[in-house]
Amino acid sequence: AFQQADGSTSRRFCGTGLRLSIYRQLARLLKGELTLESEKGKGSTFTLFLPIEELSSPKTEIIVQPQISNQENQEEKVEERVEEKMLEIRSDSQASPANDTTEQNDTKPVYKKPVFKKHPKQSDDLIDDRKNLQPNDHSILIIEDDRKFSCILMELAREKGFKYLIAEDGRAGLQLAEEYRPTAIILDVGLPQIDGLTVMECLKDNPETRHIPVHFMSASDQNLDVLKMGAIGYLHKPVNMPQLGDAFKRIEYFITNKIKNLLFITRHQARQEKILHLVENNDVKTTTAITIEAVLQNLQENTYDCIIIDLDDFGEEFSRQVLEYLRKEPSLSKIPVIIYSERDLTTSEEALLNKAANYIPLKSVKSSERLLDETTLFLHQVEAKLSEKKRNIIRMVHNKEAILKDKTVLVVDDDTRNTFALATALEDKEMEVIAATDGKKALALLDKHEEISIILMDIMMPEMDGYKTIQEIRKHLKHQKIPIIALTAKAMKGDRKKCIEAGANDYLSKPVDTNKLLSLMRVWLYR
Repeated sequence: AFQQADGSTSRRFCGTGLRLSIYRQLARLLKGELTLESEKGKGSTFTLFLPIEELSSPKTEIIVQPQISNQENQEEKVEERVEEKMLEIRSDSQASPANDTTEQNDTKPVYKKPVFKKHPKQSDDLIDDRKNLQPNDHSILIIEDDRKFSCILMELAREKGFKYLIAEDGRAGLQLAEEYRPTAIILDVGLPQIDGLTVMECLKDNPETRHIPVHFMSASDQNLDVLKMGAIGYLHKPVNMPQLGDAFKRIEYFITNKIKNLLFITRHQARQEKILHLVENNDVKTTTAITIEAVLQNLQENTYDCIIIDLDDFGEEFSRQVLEYLRKEPSLSKIPVIIYSERDLTTSEEALLNKAANYIPLKSVKSSERLLDETTLFLHQVEAKLSEKKRNIIRMVHNKEAILKDKTVLVVDDDTRNTFALATALEDKEMEVIAATDGKKALALLDKHEEISIILMDIMMPEMDGYKTIQEIRKHLKHQKIPIIALTAKAMKGDRKKCIEAGANDYLSKPVDTNKLLSLMRVWLYR
């Protein structure tokens, strides 16, 4: 609840004024008041009034008991709900007690993690099947810090014939995955120690765990992001029993279907032979389509685990038709799509792919090495079963330090503290850092330093904001291919879309997670 004289993203002065609103509320909670006298161009006087006698009185206390009581009531209701759902699971019955009409609709949420609940530590009384696993057992690793929800998943796993392992933080989950090599993993995003997205990245970077199918179930809405990372599915909490059933069916499909189906859309014979030689394996069945009619017919009649589109062969309009068809069909919009092109894309092609990436899990690659890496990821191929040549290619692609080393990055931010923090992290990776405090200086540095490989762009800056700066950069032909990652404290719905439309390649909200930023930079630098 505050206003600014200039609330635009290009205002001259830093800061938002948010602290003043917070301080005023704190003063009122202390039964005091914060006042302000200000004259433009001369200065301001702030006065804090506090009732010293009342604050020191033993009678004064903050009453929080009603909130605790509400929390207990909510948890009691949740426990009742879980017990009822457990009975449904055991009996395989979708019916509820006749005298409880509110429970007859099984599409109601099973459980949603309360926002007030702290992350529980892993305790000694948590029992799973880690001591009873046999070589041929199908096992599911459940990485979930919410004990009630993990109990539901354990019960379902047992009903489906799986043995289960339980981890209540990301670090423990990674340790169990590496030690026991489960058949599948169910993963939350908001985890203690290491968050779920970082866990996923580590799993997919490890050749021993990369092939394990991972299904996300989280209160955080990051559906497309995790599908692009190689997840087989995503459930947004709160979830219901039919959704959980579908998730387990999805897991069972990936376990039982040893042969993965790949649709390769190309008509260039030499390119076709080259790519098929690269990606085909004993566990991959490839279908080739050369016309739009053949593509649509194959999509209607068969189930595919991955699609490759040869953009150089078919061009923009053909690719647009295929992508639009995938977007409109709910059953097809979750299929990972790899756009392959060995040339620089046109501006309109980049716009097409950026738009499509908002609706379907799409990645664009420019080399056969990266194509092999992404295909094996989406098809969940066991790296140990690949030829030595293919294994070496994938390991080269995942050499993270080599991708960043000696690259020059332009950091554009009017806050020198942010620039210093970013520069410290990037220089640790042996990157060269050039800094600009506003958009105009950034444009001048771009003209001066042709070696700049990537740009980190703050949005809220004085004079020329990040949106305008990105648009100006993209006007110059020689700067159109430089990856730009927008970094902004604005994390409202639609901000990412606005950054992409301005010409940015990707978006991260502040405070910036260094690991996520480095991961994103590797993706765009490799392209």
